[in-house]
Amino acid sequence: MGQQVREWRSASGQRLWLSMLIDTMEEISRPERRAVPCDAQSLAALRAQLARPTVTPASYASAYSLRN
Repeated sequence: MGQQVREWRSASGQRLWLSMLIDTMEEISRPERRAVPCDAQSLAALRAQLARPTVTPASYASAYSLRN
C-alpha cells in the first residue's frame, strides 16, 4: 500500500488520477448515463466509504504545527 501511495503522490500519479477523474465525470454527465438509476447497494457502499475519515500516512505528516 505504501508504494501505491507514493505513486499517486508523484506528479505523474496526480496527473493520471486527475485525468481519470475528469474522464469519469464526463462519462457520468452524459444524458444517457444520467438516466440510468443506480442500485441501492452501490449507493450504500459509496456513502459508507465517504463517511470514513481520511487516513494520512505517517511518512507524510508534518513535524510542524499550526498552533505554534
